[in-house]
Amino acid sequence: MRQSLLFAAMCLVAFIGVDSAFAQVEGDSVSFLLDPVTITGTRVSHSWIQVPLSLTIIGTKELRRSKGSGIDEVLSFVPGVLAQSRSGNQDVRLIIRGFGARGAGERSNAGTTRGIRILNNGFPETEPDGRTSMDLLDISAAGGMEVMRSNASSLYGNAGGGIVSITSNTSFESPYALYRQSFGSFGFHKEHLTGGSNLGAGKLYYSLGNTTSDGWREHSRSSQALFNAGIVATLGERTDLGVHLVGTSNIFRIPGALTQAQYDADPSMSDSIYIARDERRHNRLGRLGVSAEHRLDDHNALSATAFVQPKFLERSERGTFRNFTRYHVGGSAMYRNEAVPAEDVRNVFLAGLDEAYQDGAILFYTLSPEAGIALPLRDNKREGANNLGLFAQNELLFGDSWIVLFGLRYDLVSYYSESYIDLDLSDAKTFSRLIPRAGVTWRLSPTQSIYASLGGGLEVPAGNETDPTGVDGQDTVYAINPLLDAMQSTTVELGTKQVIGFGGDDAVAYLTYDVAAYWLRITDDIVPYRNGRFYFTAGRTERMGLEFGAELNFTMGLTAQAAFTVSKNEYKEYTIDSVHYGNPGAVADYSGNKVVGVPDVFYSVGLKYSPKALHGSFVGTSLQTVGEYFADDANLITVPSYTIVSANIGFDRWAPGGGKFHLSAFVGVNNIADAKYIGSAWLNPDYVNGQPVYIEPGLPRNVIGNISVGMTL
Repeated sequence: MRQSLLFAAMCLVAFIGVDSAFAQVEGDSVSFLLDPVTITGTRVSHSWIQVPLSLTIIGTKELRRSKGSGIDEVLSFVPGVLAQSRSGNQDVRLIIRGFGARGAGERSNAGTTRGIRILNNGFPETEPDGRTSMDLLDISAAGGMEVMRSNASSLYGNAGGGIVSITSNTSFESPYALYRQSFGSFGFHKEHLTGGSNLGAGKLYYSLGNTTSDGWREHSRSSQALFNAGIVATLGERTDLGVHLVGTSNIFRIPGALTQAQYDADPSMSDSIYIARDERRHNRLGRLGVSAEHRLDDHNALSATAFVQPKFLERSERGTFRNFTRYHVGGSAMYRNEAVPAEDVRNVFLAGLDEAYQDGAILFYTLSPEAGIALPLRDNKREGANNLGLFAQNELLFGDSWIVLFGLRYDLVSYYSESYIDLDLSDAKTFSRLIPRAGVTWRLSPTQSIYASLGGGLEVPAGNETDPTGVDGQDTVYAINPLLDAMQSTTVELGTKQVIGFGGDDAVAYLTYDVAAYWLRITDDIVPYRNGRFYFTAGRTERMGLEFGAELNFTMGLTAQAAFTVSKNEYKEYTIDSVHYGNPGAVADYSGNKVVGVPDVFYSVGLKYSPKALHGSFVGTSLQTVGEYFADDANLITVPSYTIVSANIGFDRWAPGGGKFHLSAFVGVNNIADAKYIGSAWLNPDYVNGQPVYIEPGLPRNVIGNISVGMTL
């Protein structure tokens, strides 16, 4: 399988690299891909076509043609990325090349993802232990999104699965204000105000949103208030400064998983125990972040960031009420040198450090009959984590044709756990690794490149994964799971990117595509058991895949999109005794089985028609298919494949009389055929009365839409 995938990729790269006629390519989106821009995830200024990594850029229009609730709404056309809504709100199961698959189930897995670093205006949403909450993400107000599918640990540490980087809209030229009302099935409603203003040499952006939803399943109501504002400015000729503030109050209820019999009878039902305990998450948090860059001269620059993020979190889970008071602080510092050692040769050297620290108290109470606090206090714990990373990278650019880079990063991740009631139940643990990176890009023409990359990866177990569960009384023995180690991975990747402009009177305006083939080897792959109550590690795992993404634009106003992913994910060495409770000495060997939670095939195709004569009006349709996968390591529980068809219609920025006011609106129907499917699955689940409890049903047919009124000042 590995040889077949790589051979197919090389043939495709060779075929696409054959002589093509390159006409002048026009259009804002294509210019953005080809012009040098600061790609947040790479820490240097490059165009999309130069970066020796798998990278997808999502523009403002795509972000705003969604209901603005979950990140899954805008990722369906990113190859290699599978985003599945768990309950129809911001709780999303996010997977990139298999990383993040374990972020489902219970035990604090709701509302978070694993192994994928998410940046918001350059500041980490990801905590030092690698767990990411999506509470502070405002998709509706974002100016753009980058999705890096390659191993990103050498750039940011503790993020083997890649990077999702979201930036606020600061590219406006004139002051503006935009008010939007969004609506949808199952009581979804969102009010959203966003805008921007020029402040001398700087820009102010802001957004304020309020979202409510009844949810389509029992006990899946949610609400969120989210505020986002910032100032970016140029101070003098050499200094740039940014100040960013974001805050939210977010609550959502958790419906739990179903057995097959429950799902067949009524997929909208919820776990009765979850309803009785009113299982929920209530998060109140904010962040103040400051970034600065100072260019010492034409060749040297210093940049730095700093942030402080207080958090007040409440959980009703597993018969326990927990109250968290945490603070997340950190920042980064980087030195950049650009030199010209020879004619037509440019050298860019980076060196710096990242630091993030999170700590705070957790108060544990028994859950009262009203699903609140029942005194007395059961436990008072401190949980902390620190992630220190030192990195250096050197990049050589030979004319416009070649880029060669080498990098190295050292990461040190430490955990602290301390009980103030049971003084013997305290512990600390440290993970570290030296992470290499190498890459080369060959730019065949201004609009085509071929690249290869090699990257190391580090992903430490998240805090709740290191905390042993009370399956057989382990909670009274260890504060940190002694069986877990950090996942270490190596990624080899080969790919090509191209923009073909046809020009003239051709029916096709331009084609943009990217193809990537990858091979991944992981040691100590972290695997959840008992719905995520505890975790073990697989000895060695291999993943390989082929990804293809394309956008074809016709002069008549028709656009076709496609994203296709095929992969093979297999346990190479995996022996475990956890499946044989009550049978000491029994062992199960899962070597050769498919990796749990990761489909071999998934793809999306879409069409959008937006003729120029109709001034921004559009109609579109899309189809998304996710292949079957296994919900258990024994490969006995199969999650069936499914296909969802959706459509929308609307118009963008209609300005009556060409004035300062403009209107935009769209309405869409998701899952038109009302297909019944499993949207997400709990992995290696519990069994109740002999039946696995693992099914999170996917949304039935539902309507979404919005109408917005904008004003340019």
